[in-house]
Amino acid sequence: MNSFRNSAGLMRRVLIVEDEPINREMLGNIIQQDYEVSYAEDGRQALDMLQAKDKKFSLILLDLLMPKMDGMTFLDRIRTDEELRSIPVIVVTSEEDAEVECIRRGAVDFIRKPYDMPEVILARCRRIVELSEDKAVIRSAERDTLTGLYTKDFFYEYIRQMEHYNSRRDMDAVVINVERFHLINESYGRQGGNAVLQRISELITEQLNSCVGIACRVEADTFFIYWDHRDDYETLVPEMQNGLDHSDIARTRIRVGVYKDVDKADIEEIWFDHAKTACDRVRGNYTHQLAMYDLMLHKRTLYQERLIRDIDGAIRNRDLVVFYQPKYMIRGDRPVLCSAEALIRWKHPELGMISPGDFVPLFESNGLIQKLDEYVWREAAAQIRKWREKYNRTIPVSVNVSRIDIYDPMLEEKLEELLERHQLSPEEIMLEITESAYADNAQCLIEVVERLRERGFKIEMDDFGSGYSSLNMITTIPIDVLKMDMKFIRNMEKDEKSMKLVELVLDIAKFLKVPVVAEGVETQSQLDKLKERGCDIIQGYFFSKPVPPEEFEVFIQNELNRNT
Repeated sequence: MNSFRNSAGLMRRVLIVEDEPINREMLGNIIQQDYEVSYAEDGRQALDMLQAKDKKFSLILLDLLMPKMDGMTFLDRIRTDEELRSIPVIVVTSEEDAEVECIRRGAVDFIRKPYDMPEVILARCRRIVELSEDKAVIRSAERDTLTGLYTKDFFYEYIRQMEHYNSRRDMDAVVINVERFHLINESYGRQGGNAVLQRISELITEQLNSCVGIACRVEADTFFIYWDHRDDYETLVPEMQNGLDHSDIARTRIRVGVYKDVDKADIEEIWFDHAKTACDRVRGNYTHQLAMYDLMLHKRTLYQERLIRDIDGAIRNRDLVVFYQPKYMIRGDRPVLCSAEALIRWKHPELGMISPGDFVPLFESNGLIQKLDEYVWREAAAQIRKWREKYNRTIPVSVNVSRIDIYDPMLEEKLEELLERHQLSPEEIMLEITESAYADNAQCLIEVVERLRERGFKIEMDDFGSGYSSLNMITTIPIDVLKMDMKFIRNMEKDEKSMKLVELVLDIAKFLKVPVVAEGVETQSQLDKLKERGCDIIQGYFFSKPVPPEEFEVFIQNELNRNT
């Protein structure tokens, strides 16, 4: 800040309030080398000059004994004005016993007459102006302008100060987030969204009034709180939600993560990382709004962080292995191997075999799934070519295309380059999309799928019936294959409702004139019933679990033997 002051060449204004002309002139001569000086003969004239607002003053030098309005009255008057009270005042007087009272009324310094040390007076003026300007900068940066809460950087700094002087106090870290805040902005506009955030900050401030703690707004819809340890969160969160429900603003739902009795051996940012991890556990959960960070969650978080950290090495070292599950056409006299699905497995050098259920959802949530998908595409494309060269037969392979892949503007170019590198046709790699991608951005998905089909790729709708399913979706998205979710197959022999749903999916596929792949088939009875009702392709443990490429070759060889 000092370098800016020195280099900017700014001339600050100082107002000298003094009824004695000689004293006014003496003070003016002392400071005019550094400041632009204005003069007032008493407190009333000084107030008129300050309120005129045609000039901004950086400092006031104030005498106490003056006609019309004395210095003490002047201090009282400017203390009631929000703008004027920010201007620092140095009292200049011969009244030595008035110093304490002046400080109590808002003066920042006290200079005694006569002015026999001009260098000291100028130095003190410089220092007071610098401190005042620094304070103004801090004041403008430390508070969020919308909510009045601290900004993140100051929040952490004040926590460090609190801990420096009182480290033995038991404290909790709390994260509050607004569920689907972007929809509030879209529905009610920015003004409605701001009203929600301001109301939440009011509710937080009300709680802070009864305890030791501070709060900040970190992002658009996220709040951090650091306060005394408490055990009433089960009632506190509903109270805060009730305070939102009864306010005259948009319908809002908050979710809260708490890290109780923080471990002060860790740094402050880690406390709130833990609380945010807990908060994220109830994202989209409309039965629970509160989650606590505990040891099990901590272990789970460390485990997931390990997987995130190791994914690049796993790709580089080929610890990720693509397995293949055969798919059989069942419309003829006997099942015929027609294609396969590529499924990823992770053989970690230290953690052993890791279930896809551990890392696939994790990578879908943080965007790393794109790296995983592209690795599978490369491995599958290379394997298709190997089998074609070895057996003189193409085994098409289905690969997953995640939601994040759909938004990749280079998706089509990446797939085309893959085909060219391995000399494959688009029909040899089938692309599986999930219906949940439709819910995120239906129009984008439709446009991407249409372009891929124009290039010759076959599109499979995976896990149909597991989530967003709607007739509008299935009739809008151009697809080539419908994959029935395995939970329908698992229950179809247990209750009539599941069987009716299976028949409904088959009827929809028939109407769309696309084949159906039934996943999760495990018994001959399930196969027979599906065949009777017109199912085209079967996939599941009845034929085989997913297997490594070398084991899959047994199915290819058996198929070739049957045809000779």
